[in-house]
Amino acid sequence: MKTIIKASIVLTGLCFAHSASADNCLQGCPTGLDNGNTIERSIYTLKNNRYTKFADWVAYHVTTSTMSGPSRSRSWKADPDLYSHYTLEPADYTDAYATINTDRGHQVPLASFSNTADWKLTNLLSNITPQSSALNQGPWVRLESAVRNHVGNGNDLYVVTGPLYEYYFAELPQANEAHTIPSGYFKIVMQQTGSTIKASAFIMEQTASRSDNFCNTEVSIDEVESRSGINVMPNLSYNSAQTIESSVYGLRFELGCN
Repeated sequence: MKTIIKASIVLTGLCFAHSASADNCLQGCPTGLDNGNTIERSIYTLKNNRYTKFADWVAYHVTTSTMSGPSRSRSWKADPDLYSHYTLEPADYTDAYATINTDRGHQVPLASFSNTADWKLTNLLSNITPQSSALNQGPWVRLESAVRNHVGNGNDLYVVTGPLYEYYFAELPQANEAHTIPSGYFKIVMQQTGSTIKASAFIMEQTASRSDNFCNTEVSIDEVESRSGINVMPNLSYNSAQTIESSVYGLRFELGCN
């Protein structure tokens, strides 16, 4: 049975109340996995996986008012709304870059919510995974920037992102809890104009090169769903899902791809 947590968090002396926000998801939040708790917050909805210690998916809504805020710090914290044995702590990442060449990779990017009061929530470790530096600082961040560029032109975008576990990649050398590092990641970008939904999906591997072009990783939503085990937009009608989720290149031009 799915448990939904409506979070209220205290961070460095500041208390933010976080009520459920249906606006984080387009056509319903993803369904299909039952590995832990769903946490609804003001700037994202997250499905934690108690076994891998990372989120199965995170859904968020980027607008012109959420991004382009001042420079923000990256102060990592364990998620206070999860039992300690269901998530990792900052010390678990010790020596990760030096040993397995990974960054603390955001699933919901800080830059997309730097202009909100709750930007610190992006630095909770439930929103972080060990992501290879080449991927995190290469095609992954360029896709995130492409999303913000399109939003900056006056377009709201909904995003669902999460990990894939298709082969062994590495282990955190100093972690004191069992965990499973993703082998790759998906990101689905969606835009609704009136009754029309356009979407593009991408899958990138941990073995990606820093110079890789994210445009070359575009796939259908159907492929993401098949490989991740989730239903991305469960409230879509059958006919709409058949059209939108089976197609490729829905937002390709808008995201800067030829």
